[in-house]
Amino acid sequence: YRSRALGSLTGRERAPGRCPTSPPPLSLPPPPQTDEAVRALLQRFYALQGERVEAYRLLEEGHRAYLSSAPHYDFPRYRQLVHELTLGFSRISREVLQLQARLRDQHGRPELAQHLARLQEREQEKLQLTAQLQLARQRVQDEPGVDAHQQEVLIKTIEAISEILQDLKYDSEEAE
Repeated sequence: YRSRALGSLTGRERAPGRCPTSPPPLSLPPPPQTDEAVRALLQRFYALQGERVEAYRLLEEGHRAYLSSAPHYDFPRYRQLVHELTLGFSRISREVLQLQARLRDQHGRPELAQHLARLQEREQEKLQLTAQLQLARQRVQDEPGVDAHQQEVLIKTIEAISEILQDLKYDSEEAE
């Protein structure tokens, strides 16, 4: 039936008895409360940050278990854990980028979006540094005397993330 085929292309089916060229009746939903919507986006962001914290905890716990399996490291199990956590970090990052875009484009809050962008950069840096630190810990265990400079860099990155979270909290208080 022609109107159904046309409807499937436009996402609407023609009501019986209506002319195919007449516009559908207007029934726009009221716009969401901007402050309420921004609060909801920020709540989701903080939930995602909580998931990141948990993922880092699992990564650290898994790495400790991996190191404790020395000298015959259980690499397949650790690799599987890292793979699963990497998928989780990737999902979280994609969702944070979506939140960032919505704050900027739909809610006119570029300052909050910028905080999320800065945080994403630092989180990526933190993940890379965490991986480097884990490799360094294994080297220290296997070859005592390796420099612990990477741990200092990681600590500074974590401090920078905390500062960004504080800035975000301060700038978002007006949405609450």
